[in-house]
Amino acid sequence: MMVPEISIVIPVYNEEESLPRLFEELYPVMEKLGRKYEIVFVNDGSKDKSFSMLYDFQKMHPHAVRLIDFNGNFGQHMAIMAAFSHVCGKFIITLDADLQNPPSEIPKLVKKMDEGHDVVGSCRKNRRDPFFRKAASRVVNKITNSITGLQINDYGCMLRGYDRRIIDIIANSNESTTFIPALGQKYAVNPVEIVVEHREREYGMSKYSMFRLIRLNFDLMTSFSLSPLQWVTMSGMGISVLSFLLVAYMLIRRFVIGSEAEGLFTLMAIQFFLTGISIMSLGIIGEYIGRIYKQIQKRPRFVIKKIWEEDIDE
Repeated sequence: MMVPEISIVIPVYNEEESLPRLFEELYPVMEKLGRKYEIVFVNDGSKDKSFSMLYDFQKMHPHAVRLIDFNGNFGQHMAIMAAFSHVCGKFIITLDADLQNPPSEIPKLVKKMDEGHDVVGSCRKNRRDPFFRKAASRVVNKITNSITGLQINDYGCMLRGYDRRIIDIIANSNESTTFIPALGQKYAVNPVEIVVEHREREYGMSKYSMFRLIRLNFDLMTSFSLSPLQWVTMSGMGISVLSFLLVAYMLIRRFVIGSEAEGLFTLMAIQFFLTGISIMSLGIIGEYIGRIYKQIQKRPRFVIKKIWEEDIDE
């Protein structure tokens, strides 16, 4: 196997329905580029026939396909991180296996990297997702950008290109949790974002439930900024001042007018509000403490069972 110029990284988790069409579309696109390439699949603990299909495809194209098999399910970003530690290309492109981003868009990213951009992000054109999901995504993207200081218009699109220098920095990082698009943007010198096509999901179900999406965005925000903690501190100070003023007002009112039972429900409402703020603040603090706990455990981020590949000729 010759040293490739382009590496395509594809994490796979229970995608047996989409894989045949992925193979059918991806291989011709890469051959048409006329450049040395490799396709690195990472089987993220699939429980369906995905692994056997990937294994057969690797045996059919051993010169171009590599297969990394995980010992269990470690998540999409950990699967990509594992591939980053083993890719050989100068340009690395990540792609989901669900075919919502067509493989035919890959040449657009390669062209931008040829122009000297070290990170090529992508924004989905006419996104084919439910309205609620699109609206929530726009809100989350704006909030996340304001917190992290990054400028990414579409955090959820994984069709992205990275220069080898960026990949080496990300792969050598020791963070316990990672959000790869944000890390790439943070380390980039000359990033660019392009618009890519987007399809409706035709096969299987999305692996990201609403809870997992919220969880992912919490990881993202707490990984790249201390702003949530600072907001909690400032909110606590502001609420303390308002509470002091309210107590002073109630005390003066008691001496001037006398006690009133009618204000009981108002005080209860205020108490419930302050209790909610306290619980939320504890949750945000807990997020950071949880990250510290994971970091000091020093457990492996993923476990590779085996790698199927052909020897590379230097």
